[in-house]
Amino acid sequence: MSIFPKISLKPDVNEYLRRVFLNKEVLATVGHQEAEGRFQKLLTCLSHPPSYTCVRASTHLTSLEEIRHKLAKELRKQQMGSSSAEEDALQILPHPQIPDVLLLPVDGPRPVKQLSSEVVVGAQCGNAVLRGAHVFAPGILASPKYMKAGDAVSVFSDLEGKCTRGATSFQGMKVFVGNGVAEMDRFSLFCTDEPAKGIGVRMVEPLYQSPSFDGVLPNLLFLQNLPSVVVGHVLGPCPGEHILDMCAAPGGKTCHIAALMGDQGEVVALDRIKNKIDRIRQNAKMLHLCSIKAFCFNSTQAVSSDAAQGNEGPPFPPESFDRVLLDAPCSGLGQRPNMANNWSLKEICSYQPLQRKLFHAAVRLLKRGGVLVYSTCTVTLAENEEQVAWALDAFPCLTLQPQEPHIGAQGMQGAGLTPEQLRLLQRFSPELSWSQTQTTAPLPCRASGDTIGFFIAKFLKN
Repeated sequence: MSIFPKISLKPDVNEYLRRVFLNKEVLATVGHQEAEGRFQKLLTCLSHPPSYTCVRASTHLTSLEEIRHKLAKELRKQQMGSSSAEEDALQILPHPQIPDVLLLPVDGPRPVKQLSSEVVVGAQCGNAVLRGAHVFAPGILASPKYMKAGDAVSVFSDLEGKCTRGATSFQGMKVFVGNGVAEMDRFSLFCTDEPAKGIGVRMVEPLYQSPSFDGVLPNLLFLQNLPSVVVGHVLGPCPGEHILDMCAAPGGKTCHIAALMGDQGEVVALDRIKNKIDRIRQNAKMLHLCSIKAFCFNSTQAVSSDAAQGNEGPPFPPESFDRVLLDAPCSGLGQRPNMANNWSLKEICSYQPLQRKLFHAAVRLLKRGGVLVYSTCTVTLAENEEQVAWALDAFPCLTLQPQEPHIGAQGMQGAGLTPEQLRLLQRFSPELSWSQTQTTAPLPCRASGDTIGFFIAKFLKN
């Protein structure tokens, strides 16, 4: 059992990533010791949450300062109802370069003493707790035999997915994420015909203290990682344009695009899964955005020369869109916190062909003179810089463009791109800012680096 491990990966996946970060081009530039140090820092970063919570403000509805004022009021209500006596002065800071972002510091890791009574949750639930969530009943795998509502419990995350649902104890690999109070007894969790719903454990002493945004100003705030907000600004949507978001669920970037356009124009959102399309529509409605049209459709088949001009839904004729966002399905190895990833190397490496199919469709759907933005939330070369090198070779009509804002690092060496091309890419590399997060540097200065791992490339179709 460990409190702050590096991310747990299968050995062959760990070695695969190590080769990525210690490739020949990197070693020739920074040397073996520095490259190895960066890789080890990455593994540590990935298992920890960023040092702040990022929320995107609905500045298409009201000013950032008004939203900031309302958020402060709501969070003070939370503090008044908190049983913790350790509340710090509330900080809600605007980002110095992103005009619709608010940042809230995360306090942690905190010195929380473990209790004898243990609840075990799944890895995804444990990750959510580290970001400020309570424990919802479906995430609970094991609890004490006689647990009742009101009991104080320590919460642990199952790292390897080996805990049997309904167990009374678990001795496998687990990580402590904080203490809470049970909201349900064991019988309600595991012994009823209907699956338990709602909060199962209310966290009162989390290892990382951050506000809960459950039900807080839902039409004015959207929880979103900073690089995901940057993507919308890099795409640069303008009022009246026809824009495609190819892999849109759950709709955070779709809604941001519509907001940046002032809800004037049309944003077409595609995703293959029906209930995810429903989620996009719900988010659009909640954020008072009318310019979004969402369709359940496979984006690899979204372009057809036989499609009629002016089609409301897919497939669309070639050159139908002014801008295209391809936020591609990926291995997700940049997500934080992620204490354990049990994927095989085959699964990790399976995304490149799909990304290229989507890229082919994206280029065909984009008008000449239009902008294509490609992004992922992973840290591999194969899904990022190698895809850029392939795209520039496969599509002579594409050229890399400068990004605004550019607050991440440049692209990683190893894919054969020139230094000039690497400077045009934007790679959010938390391992490069890890030392800054341990200092007293102002939060906005740390925030631009202490993010999830993410990648952005911007192309112009000539």
